[in-house]
Amino acid sequence: MIGTGDGTMTAFHLVKRYTSGAQSWTRTIAKPVTGSVRIAVGGVEQPSGWSVDTTTGLVNFDTAPGSGVAITASFEFDVPVRFDSDALDVTLDLERLGSITSIPLLELRR
Repeated sequence: MIGTGDGTMTAFHLVKRYTSGAQSWTRTIAKPVTGSVRIAVGGVEQPSGWSVDTTTGLVNFDTAPGSGVAITASFEFDVPVRFDSDALDVTLDLERLGSITSIPLLELRR
């Protein structure tokens, strides 16, 4: 669920909720994959009447969803990362095939 309508608000941020046991946390999505976002209002998919900014993850409705109505979304998203170091350890075997044991990455956060 990305929000609940109040009859006036037209913009909602895409979010992903994670749960592990008693703990839960929410990630704000800034990079949804173009063409993957599907929106439902009150459990009914809405093929139109909204748009999404794929550089911010902000969903804008043409008309504000009604008061108390659940707004849900399904989508794929990208997570911006960078390499953790400037070196990459590669192991070559006798057949001149290479293997990399790990590629350390760091998530870029706003």
